[in-house]
Amino acid sequence: MLVLGIESSCDETGVALYDGCLGLVANRLHSQVDLHAEYGGVVPEIAARDHIRRVLPLVREALAEAGRRASDIDGVAYTGGPGLIGALLVGAAVGRSLAWGWGVPAVAVHHLEAHLLAPLLEAPVPEFPFLALLVSGGHTQLVAVRAPGEYRIIGESLDDAAGEAFDKTAKLLGLGYPGGPALAALARDGDPDRFRFPRPMTDRPGLDFSFSGLKTHALRTFRDEPPGPALAADVARAFEEAVVDTLYIKCRRALRETGFDRLVVSGGVGANRRLRERLVRRLDARVFYPRPELCTDNGAMVAFAGYLRLRAGERQPPAFGARARWPLDSLRAPDASLLAGEEAADVAAVPPDE
Repeated sequence: MLVLGIESSCDETGVALYDGCLGLVANRLHSQVDLHAEYGGVVPEIAARDHIRRVLPLVREALAEAGRRASDIDGVAYTGGPGLIGALLVGAAVGRSLAWGWGVPAVAVHHLEAHLLAPLLEAPVPEFPFLALLVSGGHTQLVAVRAPGEYRIIGESLDDAAGEAFDKTAKLLGLGYPGGPALAALARDGDPDRFRFPRPMTDRPGLDFSFSGLKTHALRTFRDEPPGPALAADVARAFEEAVVDTLYIKCRRALRETGFDRLVVSGGVGANRRLRERLVRRLDARVFYPRPELCTDNGAMVAFAGYLRLRAGERQPPAFGARARWPLDSLRAPDASLLAGEEAADVAAVPPDE
């Protein structure tokens, strides 16, 4: 089965092709960073209009990259939510229309499920069950994963997501947009011993997060300290250390509570180098990541998640829509009997005995 995946939930247009026997055979991406930079954040209307311009050319590029034709495609997957509603509707309209025109089934993919399953595109493939840390600009969640579609959220952010806190702190330090990667780069030059910021909600039981107060603490430190050439870098280092340490503490606690010995980390903040090092070196668990380009929004994760659900018999009716909000734990598990042992590449992603 060859599945076309379309991602358009925010400010990146992603198109990819996933082959059930060969794996990922094409992956094309267009980022809108330059369009939104002058506004300091994503402008929804601009995002939707740019998706309209980019998505069909990217489909053609993906087909050319894989050496395939439209007639080779067996199904279409598109991000159905959560995300910016206008941007989502572009991908949904194009994806459902292409499927209708080609006479193949379509399926709406949950954006967070796609992120959560992205590490299954890599080798070695994490076996189920595992703990997942979904950490991005819009979400910070700890999820107990028993199988594809069987998700139980055991911890989440009560206010700002980690990526959102990164971006907002970067903005107050004058780093512009997108702020997260810029703050992480600046933090490399910071003095790790100058400031120690609090680790929010780690001094009490539970697995929830809160990063809004940490952002405020960074702002006050930056304003109250005597200005100097190293101040911004030192604040950035203290902020990054606090976020990374908080995520590490909560992951360690969640692994103990669930009894799992595998951790999957996905989402844009999952590409943070310091976070990866901390989790790999200090957790008593195997840690799995997708490659950095599959941490941020992309079509490959949508194509793969859609492939699993299409192969299990899920179909989108001709009428389509999108959801700005869509709880991850509201998803149903695909029919496991239909997922078992159909094609060679699937055995790695979904064990035959499930």
